[in-house]
Amino acid sequence: MAIDDDVREIENAGNPKRFARGWHCLGLVDEFRDGRPHQVKAFGTSLVIFDTPEGLRALDGYCRHMGGNLANGTIKGDSVACPFHDWRWGGNGRCTGIPYAKRVPGVAKTRAWPAMERNGQFFVWHDPQRSQPTDTVTIPPIPGWDAGQWSSWSWQKFEVNGAHCREMVDNVVDMAHFFYVHMAFPHYFRNVFEGHVATQYMHSRPRPDIDPEKSYGDEDSILRSEASYYGPSYMINPQQLEIGGQILDAVLINSHYPVTDNSFIINFGVATKRQEGVTAEAARTVADSLTSALSYGFGQDLEIWRDKARIDNPLLTEQDGPVYQLRHWYEQFYVDIEDVTPSMTERIEVEIDTDHAVTSWKREVAENLLATRS
Repeated sequence: MAIDDDVREIENAGNPKRFARGWHCLGLVDEFRDGRPHQVKAFGTSLVIFDTPEGLRALDGYCRHMGGNLANGTIKGDSVACPFHDWRWGGNGRCTGIPYAKRVPGVAKTRAWPAMERNGQFFVWHDPQRSQPTDTVTIPPIPGWDAGQWSSWSWQKFEVNGAHCREMVDNVVDMAHFFYVHMAFPHYFRNVFEGHVATQYMHSRPRPDIDPEKSYGDEDSILRSEASYYGPSYMINPQQLEIGGQILDAVLINSHYPVTDNSFIINFGVATKRQEGVTAEAARTVADSLTSALSYGFGQDLEIWRDKARIDNPLLTEQDGPVYQLRHWYEQFYVDIEDVTPSMTERIEVEIDTDHAVTSWKREVAENLLATRS
């Protein structure tokens, strides 16, 4: 049998075994501020998160004495105490006391992870080279957050098994999937990559041929979105929704952290800007409604990610967006700092012509509506 040399084969080099350098959001601050230590499985290991007078702290999850799980222990003063022998560990990683011992060994130190609280969320810094984070790669504050100008977070968490978190980052440039997965018409779509930031600008309308409960508005609504990844895993997405003559400002957080090289956790939430005459309860209700609509799309994403092939050589059209450029930008977080090249961080701008796609999609939606009515 002759071999067809024209057949396109899928290339798959496998998931990287190292984890990305950068800040990773582990969840809301309030999740960890309940007087107990918490276990978080991330980066192929286990962490313990606990509260101190100086704020939340993160340590390696297992006691350096005999391997007890610190998350099963208790918080005593400003330290987490191991349930096995009561060795106590401070937020800086040093052993602060061993009640039954005359002295603490000078080498009694565990790994303390660089940590930060921002926007009501808790972050840890990961780097295989153990570098310290700098201000040039920090997570920016959401304007007005600390001043109480936003509702509380409407927050959800998803676990994705059998996929690498690159699948999620690819969405930054994937214009077409917003129609098929997130039930929206993107009619403006542009990407800008520069430094450690990758941004997606999108204007869209909801699809009128879907269940209204899965949508963020009617077909006359307009969503203006500016979504920026700051580093490999944390996106801040300010959104302005025009619906029924009203304009609503919201912010979406779309973040993840790896559990293993083949699984990750998604943390995402929505907060709405407080408006004059709108109560905190009303603002939270709107945030919950947006979260419900967005979580439907995420659910669709999850089903695809869990059962798709990793593909390193995607076959693209000009309407598919700058996938290869985005992946080259993303590569900077998986190499040593000294191996980051200028081409990974230089400014790139790509705007997609959406006219043909929108025309085609309008025809498909009209056919769906006609079939529903008949």
